[in-house]
Amino acid sequence: MDQQHMPLAEYLQAFAKNNPISFHVPGHKHGQVFASAYLAEFQQLLRWDVTEITGMDDLHAPTGVIAEAESLAADFFKTQHTFFLIGGSTVGNLAMILATCKQEDKILVQRNCHKSVMNGVELAGAKPVFLAPDWEENVQRFTSPSYETVAAAIEQHPEAKALILTYPDYFGQTYHLKAMIEKAHQHNIAVLVDEAHGVHFSLGDPFPVSAIQLGADAVVHSAHKMAPAMTMGSYLHVMTSRINLSQLEHYLQIVQSSSPSYVLMASLDIARYFLANFSEENQLKTIKSVEHIKNILSAFPFWKFVPSADPLKLTFHVKHSFSTKSVAQLLEKAEIFPELATDEQILFVHGLAPFEQTDRLEKRLKTMGHPLKKSTNHATIEKTNFFPEKIQELDLSYQEMHYYSTYQVSMEESVGEIAAEAVIPYPPGIPLLLKGEKIKEVHITQLKKLVEQGVRIQHRDSRLRIYRNKGER
Repeated sequence: MDQQHMPLAEYLQAFAKNNPISFHVPGHKHGQVFASAYLAEFQQLLRWDVTEITGMDDLHAPTGVIAEAESLAADFFKTQHTFFLIGGSTVGNLAMILATCKQEDKILVQRNCHKSVMNGVELAGAKPVFLAPDWEENVQRFTSPSYETVAAAIEQHPEAKALILTYPDYFGQTYHLKAMIEKAHQHNIAVLVDEAHGVHFSLGDPFPVSAIQLGADAVVHSAHKMAPAMTMGSYLHVMTSRINLSQLEHYLQIVQSSSPSYVLMASLDIARYFLANFSEENQLKTIKSVEHIKNILSAFPFWKFVPSADPLKLTFHVKHSFSTKSVAQLLEKAEIFPELATDEQILFVHGLAPFEQTDRLEKRLKTMGHPLKKSTNHATIEKTNFFPEKIQELDLSYQEMHYYSTYQVSMEESVGEIAAEAVIPYPPGIPLLLKGEKIKEVHITQLKKLVEQGVRIQHRDSRLRIYRNKGER
């Protein structure tokens, strides 16, 4: 197919040039009705912000320009079908889980997944089997479940309808996904991959191989994360008949807006065009820029560079004696904003083009002061003991949860009860306690230790919410 073509973007541009008269929604009337203070900034986008009038096609039953744009994307990514998403990868994760799992079906779930995966499993009423990630010493993080954990879970639960994995992780780290996919397929288990941070993997070397090429059945891409699409613009790719397309389309209509943004959809069309025409020369210039930025940042003595499978993800591990929080604050004070800061690492994301503000970056880095020393009681997590159970099911199903009342109790009172909400230490951002999991003494011991050490808990207060008294709501 002609990858020089951007059917949706081109149609919107031609439509706007004709200065159409609007007697339809949206209410800004192609930018004629708008607050004057910001009209100049929004004017051009508002001309493209239209609705499903004649010729504009329909995202939920495309036959025209949207269908053509999706077909071009499928051709580029080498998929059976590619859907445009205007609700981020969240709706892709929800739809592919709902399309593969019904109530009471088992699904194998990587425990350190995006919250939308957990939400999708709960909405489906499926029975999750959680797979704990391993601690990877060379990058000093929990990354992914090992092949051994995944294979053991498949052998224990061969009736599972799907296996859902996150690839790569937030920092661009990959793992032996192909072997896991092949193992799942031996039992006809569909493999769903949240590849939100890997849309550019389809460009090939020097980037890792995409889950699409590795044999996954369905893959979600956040086009807005690493390709030049607008925020919330994503793709959902289907590669095999293990995914029921009609079911998937049905659930996409449920979880996506009935009034999709044409500006977002056009940006997905443009992002596909950008990737499809990303030349070897573009690639060489980008990688050269990555190396240059890495060298500039590596010159600072309070951190060290941590390699990643994805060259666009630049991670720096702050030396033990320094406070990572203070380093992040110094960066932001200098108007330099990294993607993410954990307790020990700071992530910078390079784009798919040469960085052209090098002089400004170096000047701002020179204005940074010296980071604070880390306090003696700074948070440390016993990495090896964080997940004593590698494969785990919930003690109370999502269906049963509806019939219980919830109460807040002290940590001591909660032992032996069922957690009614997830308790998530950050870092590593992985639930210490899952909603529906029985609370054990080891959980409370670990939780108290983390609180004493200053680990931030994504939780309201020191009391825990539990399920109790079936039938009383």
